[in-house]
Amino acid sequence: MALGALSGLSAPLPASWRYAAIVSVALLGVLREARVVTIPLPQNARQVPQDVLRHSPRRGALRFGFELGTGVRTYLSATAPYVLAVAVFLGGQRLQVAALAGVGFGVGRATTPLIRRASGAVEGWDADLLGRLRIITVWGCAALAAAFGLLLLHQL
Repeated sequence: MALGALSGLSAPLPASWRYAAIVSVALLGVLREARVVTIPLPQNARQVPQDVLRHSPRRGALRFGFELGTGVRTYLSATAPYVLAVAVFLGGQRLQVAALAGVGFGVGRATTPLIRRASGAVEGWDADLLGRLRIITVWGCAALAAAFGLLLLHQL
């Protein structure tokens, strides 16, 4: 929602430039997922802020909840959510689009552990996922690049 609200800052740029930037980031994401380029993701992979919890457990819990709820304290193994964040910021869509992107991200995050649990064979499921993860993440970024590429063509 914050990125959707801030997306007005990109409004002065022509829509074709914004969509070209989104497609470029998505293609860079495809290259990252295919391990052609190495780009670290902007994330904080440690979970609980130990330094704050030691000094002030209540404040640490509040900070952790805020960071986790806003998405700045999470671990993402794929580039596609970052591409989507760039698209929400640069796309100049209505705020409802940002909300739907957030709901879709949340549903996607919740679906994986639910499917894993429902499989009944957790260890086998984990092994299968590791074997297919690169294909899934490459195709995820490629789908975003294609979708925003079509929007770019529509803008031209």
